[in-house]
Amino acid sequence: MKAQDPGTRTIPNVLSIAGSDPSGGAGIQADIKAFSANGAYGMAALTALTAQNTQGVSGVHLVPPDFVAAQIDAVFADIRVDAVKIGMIATAGIATAVAETLARHAPPVVVVLDPVMVAKGGASLLAPDAVEALRTRLLPLATVVTPNLPELAALLDQPEATDRDAMAAQAASLLARGPGAVLVKGGHLAAAASPDALVTAEGVVWLEGPRHETRNTHGTGCTLSAALAALLARGLDLQTAARTAKDYVAGAIAASDRLDVGCGHGPTHHFHALWPDT
Repeated sequence: MKAQDPGTRTIPNVLSIAGSDPSGGAGIQADIKAFSANGAYGMAALTALTAQNTQGVSGVHLVPPDFVAAQIDAVFADIRVDAVKIGMIATAGIATAVAETLARHAPPVVVVLDPVMVAKGGASLLAPDAVEALRTRLLPLATVVTPNLPELAALLDQPEATDRDAMAAQAASLLARGPGAVLVKGGHLAAAASPDALVTAEGVVWLEGPRHETRNTHGTGCTLSAALAALLARGLDLQTAARTAKDYVAGAIAASDRLDVGCGHGPTHHFHALWPDT
């Protein structure tokens, strides 16, 4: 891996390890857009090809674990990697391959883990045996893990949290399993607002935000975790990066009606700040 000259300031390089969404709203496609919009150069190692659109997932074609590893190896062999975002891993074999491959290289300063389990339309994107591999192999690698409430409950094998106290308590339980921090997305709470909880060894910080009434929320989890990875790679502290990533996603959702993509859960507008007139 090439070393960065500490005397120069360059655009950070961020690698996404995740699945593909041909409709462009989630997965690798959303990650690269979010990296770019937040000041990072995006790279990708694919774990799965999906046949999906804004209305749902109709098929998944898995990439063999050894080829997932080969993609990651190829990037690290040639390019400085400042951060890694891990999204859809699909199977225990892929989770193990990702963990073992990252361990072979000088570890990036930042690893953001988005435990993708279910698509927006309800399709399962994680095999049952992969949950334990995610818990044991990938959680300990994470600088920060970014579950929503159903994902948090599944990782802990507990009922889904329905209020802030339960949300914070479950996040603390997940923190005890090894990640450096937990950023829980509160969009599933039955509330007028959409709060997130950033939980570290120092305690809980609530990140408040408005709830936008729209169906255009396809890929919001991918987008948030990717933006967070890019901002951390740029050197922002965790709390500032989390607030900035949340604000970015809120703006992307608010501007989503500028897009005309599909008939179901539409994508967010990743470049809302860069395309102000569209």
